[in-house]
Amino acid sequence: MNRTRLALGAALVLALTLSACSSDDGGGAAEPAAKASGSHTVGTAMGDVKVKNLPERVVVLDTAGLDSAITLGVRPVGATRAGSEQALPAYLPPSKTKGITEVGERNSPDLKKIAALKPDLIIGDKAHDGRRYEQLGAIAPTVLTGSADHAWKRNFLVHADALGEKARARQVAAKYKTHVAAVTKAVGGAGAAARTEVNVVRFVAGSDIRIYGRRTPTGTILSDVGLGRSAITKQVRGGLSYDVGPEQIGKADADAIFTSTYGNPGLAKVAEATTSGQWRGIRAVRDSRVYNVADGLWAEGVGYTAADQILSELESDLAR
Repeated sequence: MNRTRLALGAALVLALTLSACSSDDGGGAAEPAAKASGSHTVGTAMGDVKVKNLPERVVVLDTAGLDSAITLGVRPVGATRAGSEQALPAYLPPSKTKGITEVGERNSPDLKKIAALKPDLIIGDKAHDGRRYEQLGAIAPTVLTGSADHAWKRNFLVHADALGEKARARQVAAKYKTHVAAVTKAVGGAGAAARTEVNVVRFVAGSDIRIYGRRTPTGTILSDVGLGRSAITKQVRGGLSYDVGPEQIGKADADAIFTSTYGNPGLAKVAEATTSGQWRGIRAVRDSRVYNVADGLWAEGVGYTAADQILSELESDLAR
């Protein structure tokens, strides 16, 4: 068993006891057992998919699916890693990811490894896994969501439905709203939050510097808190970020900036950008309101566990 269902187990024991002690057919008492062994239909990006009511051997192919499972108390038997040199996301509690078998990189999962785990559910997203959907479906019922950016909350509900944890998902969403309200209050209230322009800047090895827009997972969290966004974020078109070279870093100007680095800082041109006159002229730099954050959380974390940690960091850094 890869997940503990104490309440279900107690209900099942009670059902069996009542059945043994009663002369009727025990139909009502057997209902929990039927729920555990039955199936239901989940609406996905690939159409309706029938899955077990309480899947036990789950393989997740993206960070969003892994975050959802861990958030809902489910330990998958397998998961992909984000890159060739990365393990499972460091922001997730090690105690919750211990024992999960890696099944290849995010963009190229190892189908043989997945099949060897004998999953009863596979979770991924259409953008990455749509082309191998039939192969995955031949291994186990496969639930793919749509885009994992600004729609992460909606995708979480699909994951929860597939995992048989819709009730717990509602509790998670409610707790998130409470946390958001607390952070908004901590930064000075709705008015102060709206007047505080925030940018998220990612330095990427071998690529341009990314000033992230509003349709990223982190962007939605900033919006939920009510924080202002700089004018440059409105210019993001057809993607998730406005990309600039070191000589254009002044475009990231904002009251507060959260920066992260992916890969070798030298190849990401961190020093070249942050020692320039343009960088020194940024409001956040002048006011010492530049905060270096973990790339694996702020740029790659997708889901309520990631969001909860980002909210805590926002509160710590921006509280008045």
